[in-house]
Amino acid sequence: MSTLEDEVTLLRRIPLFSAIDPGKLKLLAFASDRQVFHDGQTVFKQGDVGDAAYVVVSGIADVIVSIGGNDVSVAKLSENDFIGEIAILCDMPRTATIKAEGELDTLKIKKEHFLGLIEDAPQLGIEVMRELALRLSKTTAELSEARQQLKSQSS
Repeated sequence: MSTLEDEVTLLRRIPLFSAIDPGKLKLLAFASDRQVFHDGQTVFKQGDVGDAAYVVVSGIADVIVSIGGNDVSVAKLSENDFIGEIAILCDMPRTATIKAEGELDTLKIKKEHFLGLIEDAPQLGIEVMRELALRLSKTTAELSEARQQLKSQSS
């Protein structure tokens, strides 16, 4: 069983939280819940209401998007990755389904605690924007590459 200090150390390892005041991280860790998911178990489903974000403590999370009724694995997330923040930041349904690949140990951070931390620590908001911008840039590049491949195949 982990201690509060273990959870604070875990949060500090995540680039998003690395510059946050230790006292604020301690409060966040105290308000968070450790959850373990087993192989194939769903963390959340695409379309669900976003009520929390998750930090991957250990294991692999499979990011699955339903496209035209087909489930497509689009990414794998692992230790120290942060998942589910888009739905809680944008008040929109989950954009993907997350499933455990093997045993997945997570720290669940409720929406109100995460948003409260952003209000108390504006630098976290900036880091979240940077992370989301990097993800968008990567996705745009991948879509562009896929479009080029489709054009090449149809020519």
